[in-house]
Amino acid sequence: MNIVLNGESKNFKKNSTLLNILKELSLEDKVMAAAVNMEIVKQDAWSSYELKDNDKLELLDFVGGG
Repeated sequence: MNIVLNGESKNFKKNSTLLNILKELSLEDKVMAAAVNMEIVKQDAWSSYELKDNDKLELLDFVGGG
């Protein structure tokens, strides 16, 4: 299935959960927040939240700075 990840089109296995995608990208320990189609998905739901073809996924990591 096609997912638009941070503005870039990528292909993943059908019925992948948000956590599956993060693991496939080696980001499960780096992502602090995720939004699917502009809706925040809470971390405790990542393992059960299944993405659909053409969903728009935004992954965010917070960094400190000054």
